[in-house]
Amino acid sequence: MRERIYSIDAVRAVAMAFIVAIHADLFRGLGATGNAVNLVIDTVGRFAVPFFFLTSGYLFARKCTRTEPAAYVRAHLERVGSIYGYAVLGYFPLVLLVAAGGTARAGGDVSSAVLARALEALSPLGLLYYGDSVLLFLWFLPSLAISIALVYAVVAVEKTRYLLPVAATFHVVGILDQSYPMLVDVPFVTRDALFFGFFYTSVGYCIGSWQWSPSRDRSGLYLAATVTFGAIHLAERYVLGYVLTGDSIAQGVYVTKYTATTPLFATALFVYVLSRPTLGKGTGLPWLGSHAVWIYVVHPLVLFSLVGVSGAVELLGYDLGESALWHVALSTLTYAGALAISLFLTRTTLLRRASRVTSRDRLRTVVNAMVGGRN
Repeated sequence: MRERIYSIDAVRAVAMAFIVAIHADLFRGLGATGNAVNLVIDTVGRFAVPFFFLTSGYLFARKCTRTEPAAYVRAHLERVGSIYGYAVLGYFPLVLLVAAGGTARAGGDVSSAVLARALEALSPLGLLYYGDSVLLFLWFLPSLAISIALVYAVVAVEKTRYLLPVAATFHVVGILDQSYPMLVDVPFVTRDALFFGFFYTSVGYCIGSWQWSPSRDRSGLYLAATVTFGAIHLAERYVLGYVLTGDSIAQGVYVTKYTATTPLFATALFVYVLSRPTLGKGTGLPWLGSHAVWIYVVHPLVLFSLVGVSGAVELLGYDLGESALWHVALSTLTYAGALAISLFLTRTTLLRRASRVTSRDRLRTVVNAMVGGRN
């Protein structure tokens, strides 16, 4: 049995901190300095989601050396699918309540608004592929599952030599669409499994299947590459957001998804993490990282609740959004609250009871069809 790579879970915990900070708009709107700091946080934090896909592909490759790939993929898809199912069941009634409340305040037809939002949430394409029909943040889970399924499909037909070139081709289209629309206009969403997750999962799989273990002796070189690509990544986003547009940092923060240098930055960091497998051992970070997926699922609920509290306080004449202390507290409390709820859900019988009425059995039928298994 291979030893645990503590550094992967440790960096997962850090990645979640960046994701929360990005979603909480940490320091954004606090003048030019606040916007500049937010731009740096947003840029550095772009490693986070790719890191989860890289890890997924890498662990899949490692598992393939000692277990039947179809069995691993089946278990992986059932686990991710179950988590996504819980998330959809939890958020679906909440988004309907939000739609009803907003429409009622505006004096509109509440019934029609709720029905329209329900139909939007249950859109087959948005629900099963893009994963954003109920809540935008949930896109990550279907993409993670589908990306592994795509990699497995290539592995199953023994065409792995084409895996990375094909995945990279799709990803280039996605990058051009997201950050260089002046060069190409793609008429559909590209932050998905095919144009995003497939690439990073493929890179992770290739690193794992090449039986290459980054040496600790060269970890300094990998870290230097990470810092260098990170600096180039920041420069690229600054040029795209300010030099080419003529805007200033005081006017706002340049918002984009991922750019051409994101793969270099994220992959260099991943290789560095592999070269230091005990990084974080003896701290609480690996433990935090082991709960990262559930923290990701829960954190929007906590974040929106805290933003609601901030809005209520603003009605009393206090604008918390102008306080740097509140910005820090918002991110910190969101992370801590999401962790607390995650622990509650996973350490009580709530999920075990829910599993009796959720989609595990249905998922198994679908998954078996995808990976060639039988009931």
